[in-house]
Amino acid sequence: MRIVVSIFLWTIGFLYFGMCCIIVIILAFFFSTETIDPLIKKMLRFLFFILFIPVESEGAEKIILEKTYLFMSNHVSIFDVPLLQGYIPKFVRGIEANHQFKWPFYGWVIKRLGNIPIERENIYASIRSIHKAEHFLRNGRSIVILPEAHRTLDGKMRSFKKLPFYLAKQACVDIVPIGLSGLFHVKQKGSWIIRPAPIKIKFGDSISVNNVCALSVAELRDLTKRKIQELIERP
Repeated sequence: MRIVVSIFLWTIGFLYFGMCCIIVIILAFFFSTETIDPLIKKMLRFLFFILFIPVESEGAEKIILEKTYLFMSNHVSIFDVPLLQGYIPKFVRGIEANHQFKWPFYGWVIKRLGNIPIERENIYASIRSIHKAEHFLRNGRSIVILPEAHRTLDGKMRSFKKLPFYLAKQACVDIVPIGLSGLFHVKQKGSWIIRPAPIKIKFGDSISVNNVCALSVAELRDLTKRKIQELIERP
C-alpha cells in the first residue's frame, strides 16, 4: 500500500511542482523576485497540502520583517527547502548545491530567483559562494543555509560546517535557528517512499549580532547547533 501511495504522491507532486516552476519562470521575466515571492510561498505551502502533509509553524512572529537575518536549519529531507522557502515569513535567498542548478525546471527556477550555488567539494569555490552570500546580506537580503550540507542518514544531526559561521561573523547579522521535525519519517534519504504525516517548523530566538561577533567560529557553530537541537521535537 505504501508503494501505491508513494507513486500517487510523487506523480501529483511532480505535476504540481513542474507547473509551479513554469509559472515562476514566466513571471520572473516580468516582475522582481521580491514581488512574486508571496505567490511562491503560497504555492509551496499548497504543495504540502496536496501531499497530505500537515505543517505546523511556530515562532514565526519573532521574525522582524525589516531586519536582515541568516537563517540556519537542520537538514533532513528533500522537503526541507520548499518548507523553509514557504514558511520563513520574509524574502530570503538560499545557498544550494551546485549540481541542483543543472536540474530541469527546478535548476532554472533557483537560478532565475538568484539563489547561490556552492561546490561543496571545492573549498575555493565554496569560499567564493560565501563571499557572494556576504554581499547579499550586507545589502539587506536574508539568506537561508543548511550548515550540515548533507541530509541526515539516521535522523540525527550531522556535524556542522564552519563556513556558514565565518559568513555570519563577516556579514555581522543575527542568526535565526530553525528546527524541522517529522520530516525524517515522511521521506528518508535513499528511499523514494513518502509517508504523509504531520511536520513542524519551529523558529527559535535569534542569536544576536553582538553574540555572533563576540564568539569564535567554533563557539558560534556549537551554540547554533545546540539551539537547533533544542527546537527539534522527537516523536
